Amino acid sequence: MKDVPEHSPARLKAHVETLTKTIGERSVSIPDNLDRTAAYLQSCFEEIGIPVHMEAYQYGGLNVSNVVAEIKGRGDSPAHYILGAHYDSVAGTVGADDNASAVAVLLETARMLAVGDSPEVSITFIGFALEEPPVFGTRFMGSRMYVAAARKDRIRIDGMICLEMVGYTCREPGCQHYPFPLMFFGYPKTGDFIGIVGNFGSRNFARTLERSFHRSRQLPVVSLMVPFNGWIMPSVRLSDHASFWDRGYPAVMVTDSAFFRNPHYHRASDIMETLDFDFMERLVQNLVGFFLDGSR
Repeated sequence: MKDVPEHSPARLKAHVETLTKTIGERSVSIPDNLDRTAAYLQSCFEEIGIPVHMEAYQYGGLNVSNVVAEIKGRGDSPAHYILGAHYDSVAGTVGADDNASAVAVLLETARMLAVGDSPEVSITFIGFALEEPPVFGTRFMGSRMYVAAARKDRIRIDGMICLEMVGYTCREPGCQHYPFPLMFFGYPKTGDFIGIVGNFGSRNFARTLERSFHRSRQLPVVSLMVPFNGWIMPSVRLSDHASFWDRGYPAVMVTDSAFFRNPHYHRASDIMETLDFDFMERLVQNLVGFFLDGSR
C-alpha cells in the first residue's frame, strides 16, 4: 500500500460549513449561490495545485458551470477515472447530506491525492451543476452536458464514481429501508454501510471498487447491480451516474442510500449537524486507497 497523507474530519466539516452556512441554499432559484459554489470549488482545487477549469453552459438564461479538475496519471496511456458530485441543492434546504457531504468528500479525496504519492491512473474530479429538480432528467443536467461532450470527443473513461449523499448514518434496527423487492433479500437493517450501485455494464468496475473498499476495512460495503440501466428500479437512477450509464460508460453510485435512510432528504432539516463526519472520513480513505492501489 502506498503512503496515504494525513487526513482530518475537520477539513470535511469546514467544506460542509462553507457550503451550507456561508453559502446556504444552492438551488437554481438562487443563481448567485450556484456561482459562489462553483467559485469555491475552483479555489479549493487551485489551492491544492490541481489544474482546474469551468465548463460553462446556459440553462433558461442562466450561466452555470461544471467545475473540472484533473490529476494526470503516470505513463503513456494511463487509465482514466472520474470522481464526481453535484454541488446544487433543491429549493428550501441547504442540502448538507444532499449533496454537500459528497462535495466535501470529493474535495478532500482530491487534496489527499494531490499532496501524497502520485497515482498511476488519471483522475478527473467534477463538481456537477444542476442535478436537482426542476432540471433533473433533462439534457441540462451538468452530468449530461459533460458526458455528451465526452462521447462526442471520444474521451476514454474507464470508470465513473458518482458521490451521492454520503454523510448520514443510522444504527437503530429497522432504520434502513430499501426499494421493492430488496427488503426481502437479507440486506442490513441498520444504516451504517456505504452502498455501491452499478448497472450490468459496470459490473467489472463495480466489483473492482467493492474489493478495494473491502480490503481497506474502513466501512461496511453493500453492493447492488441492476439490469436495464436501472429502469426497472427507478430510484437507483436518481443521480449523475445514470447520465454515464445512458451513454455506455461504466459508472457506479456511491451513496448512503438517500431517502431510504435519511429522513431529512429534500427538507430544511438536512443540516450539517445531522452528518457523521467520521463515516465520511473513512469513505475518503477508501477512495484514496482505490485510486492509489485498488484500481488496477
